[in-house]
Amino acid sequence: MRLKNRVAVITGASQGIGRCIAQRYAEEGAAVAVIDVNVSGGEETVALIQAAGGRATFVRCDISKREEVNAAAAQVKSVFGPIDILVNNAGITRPAMLHKMTDAEWSQVIDVHMNGSFYWLQAVVHDMIERKWGRIIFVSSSTAQNGSIGQINYAAAKSAMLGMTRTAARELGKHNILVNAVAPAAATEMTKTIMNDPKFAEQQAAALKQHPLRRSAEPDEIAPTFIYLASEESSYMTGQVLSVDGGSMLVR
Repeated sequence: MRLKNRVAVITGASQGIGRCIAQRYAEEGAAVAVIDVNVSGGEETVALIQAAGGRATFVRCDISKREEVNAAAAQVKSVFGPIDILVNNAGITRPAMLHKMTDAEWSQVIDVHMNGSFYWLQAVVHDMIERKWGRIIFVSSSTAQNGSIGQINYAAAKSAMLGMTRTAARELGKHNILVNAVAPAAATEMTKTIMNDPKFAEQQAAALKQHPLRRSAEPDEIAPTFIYLASEESSYMTGQVLSVDGGSMLVR
């Protein structure tokens, strides 16, 4: 069990990639804190983990609010102890063409992806520094590298996470804290919403036809990368961005 006795926080774990990562981490021996605003989905993730014999707890948290992040981190620590692994996965989309995008659509995405990830980074890093061990994984996106029509807010936020990954890796390496990012192209419920939106359907269909594998990913195909980055197997990897996109960058 590669994550035995580790405590992992996974934001946005009520469904999709986040849920899959939470389940796989628990299978590898980690105690998992499921963080989300979706109470029913988060509790369902915990129930699935516990039914399989794993340890998990749910904490409701709006990660765009620093005070909620700090309170959630304290609650996790009180239940499981100091946090060893952070997966900044929570995300939202507010698709719109850039000339029609509202301030609210822009700021909502930035607040969750960029600010929320930074709040969680600050909330866990002090204990990691003290204990001289930590794994921090930002979930970026192939959109940050390739761009995507109707998602300038999402692309900007996910690009910011790459900058945070590299900077945090430089600052924290001396404390044996490894910071990496994963840039997936996965078909979660959130991304399917965009793919099925009539305004962007033609562009999405054309992109899929050019994709080397001619299909989108499933969360189960993304999760193993997160196990590797959270384990001792990645002990000499930091500041890196792993693209798990089925080769979509080859046709850009």
